[in-house]
Amino acid sequence: MKDLEYVIKNYKSKTIDGRDLHRLADFVPEERLHELGLELKEEYKGTHEHIEFTRENILKQLRDDVRFGYEKAINERGISSSCMYECVKMWNWVLEEGLQDFDKYGPYGIPLFAATAKKYGIELQYD
Repeated sequence: MKDLEYVIKNYKSKTIDGRDLHRLADFVPEERLHELGLELKEEYKGTHEHIEFTRENILKQLRDDVRFGYEKAINERGISSSCMYECVKMWNWVLEEGLQDFDKYGPYGIPLFAATAKKYGIELQYD
C-alpha cells in the first residue's frame, strides 16, 4: 500500500467534481489539505479530524464507494458512475493489490466495480 506522503504528492484528481479528492481529504490532516488543492471554509477551520490512513480504513471507504458507484451504474447515472469509477480507481491505486492498473471503463464502470467487489468480497445489490 502506498503511504500517505506519496499519495498526497502524486495523486491527481480525474473527476469533474473533485469527489475523489474530497474522499481522500478524509484521510489527510487539516494542515496538509492545501497540498491537495483543498481549503476549508473559514467556519470549519480547526475542526477537520482525519481518519487514520490504514488499509482497514481505506477498505471501509472502498466498500462504500464500490457499492455507491455500482448503484449509480445500474441506474445508468453516467456522470455519477464515472466519478465513482475514478474514486474506486484511486483506492485501488493506493492499495496496490492487483487492480491498480485496471482501466476498462465498460458500461458505466461496471467492470471495475465488479472486479473490485469480487477481489474484496463486497456484496453488490442487483435491482
